[in-house]
Amino acid sequence: MHEIENVDVETDLIEENEKEAKEINDFLGKNNIRSIDIVGAIGSGKTSLIEEFSCSFDNVGAIVGDVAGEDDYNRLVENDVPTVNLNTGKECHLDAHLVKHALSDLPIEEIDYLFFENVGNLVCPADFMLGADERWIVVSVTEGDDVVNKHPIIFKNSDVTVINKIDLAEAIGADLEKMVEDAREINPDMDVIKTSIKTGEGLDRLKIIVE
Repeated sequence: MHEIENVDVETDLIEENEKEAKEINDFLGKNNIRSIDIVGAIGSGKTSLIEEFSCSFDNVGAIVGDVAGEDDYNRLVENDVPTVNLNTGKECHLDAHLVKHALSDLPIEEIDYLFFENVGNLVCPADFMLGADERWIVVSVTEGDDVVNKHPIIFKNSDVTVINKIDLAEAIGADLEKMVEDAREINPDMDVIKTSIKTGEGLDRLKIIVE
């Protein structure tokens, strides 16, 4: 007779990820590095935000994740941001193990602010924290004003929601207040900030949070 043992592979992966995420957070804390994991769909404005922060703060670094390509990596390098590019292939999110190895390719002693730019979607990264001090979600009004309500899990595990491209809201008929209310209903403790990188609205509030 063979004994049958049920193994919850997903639970094991998440637990191992949490362990490595804690190691990352401890390491960054010991090096006095402020870290933020930025999650959002492709085109929401994640890279543009990091570019803005690199102009406002000294010693910014980044780890960027994409299924393929180096587009975001090249943009940040052109802004003199020390950056590591992680192509995940078939995986639709970064995990702590990948980030942990990427840290060795950064000039840690020269970095005060480190941004993790996660792979572009609001589903896969939900359960895989990366060891950052905070997780921010960036959504654009161009994704539809129901985008928050359709992705509740990731909003429950985040610290800040950035509703971006608000300068386009009227033109496309997006209900900004619905997006704000949805986010606050899902996670009442989360900061919700409306921004436009084009006009600069809301960016000062985000910079205060970064500090």
